[in-house]
Amino acid sequence: MPGTPLTRAQAASIVDHTLLKPEASSQDVRALVDEARELGVHAVCVSPSMLPLRAEDVVVATVVGFPSGKHHSLIKGAEARLAVDEGAREIDMVIDVGAAVAGDYNAVLADILTVREAIGFDPVLKVIIESAVLSDEAIVEVCRAAERAGAEFVKTSTGFHPAGGASVHAVRLMAETVGGRLGIKASGGIRTAEDAVAMIEAGATRLGLSGTRAVLDGLPDEAASGE
Repeated sequence: MPGTPLTRAQAASIVDHTLLKPEASSQDVRALVDEARELGVHAVCVSPSMLPLRAEDVVVATVVGFPSGKHHSLIKGAEARLAVDEGAREIDMVIDVGAAVAGDYNAVLADILTVREAIGFDPVLKVIIESAVLSDEAIVEVCRAAERAGAEFVKTSTGFHPAGGASVHAVRLMAETVGGRLGIKASGGIRTAEDAVAMIEAGATRLGLSGTRAVLDGLPDEAASGE
């Protein structure tokens, strides 16, 4: 809540502790899981090739159509279904960003629906819209498409696009469009506690972080007591 100090534990509870580097090894992922448990985060997010993954007390999330989104929808659906079969409980899919830029929101809707239908309605589906590439109009329309398709979250960014990652403006616009009905995941370029607080105040309900410890270390262990 704006004006209320965010504690370390509160922030950790909405973090997807993320490792999606192409060079990541199984040992790196094991270290990620161990660190996630130590930090008390909500989930770990890893590449689908790293599944199945043993991660007690931590939700396992993975990515689909990552990072370009330029995969056939049926491939995205198959990738998502396999990931769920291998233990993923949350799926972060990348839309066809080119379709969104071109204003073909029906294609975006169909893309998301294909993944939703492939995994059913038990796993959480997050839709990565690559907000830094989109106009405000496109952000709004893609968020609406995600809602119509039955997604639980819209997510700003892959963190791999040269246009950039999350912005306060995009998060606020996404929250105004679907906030309260869908979650908002801010991801990409969030490296400090100040960044994290700004995203949450703009409406983010989940954070995708690769440098989680550095962000959490900038937050107080307890909220300041009132006078």
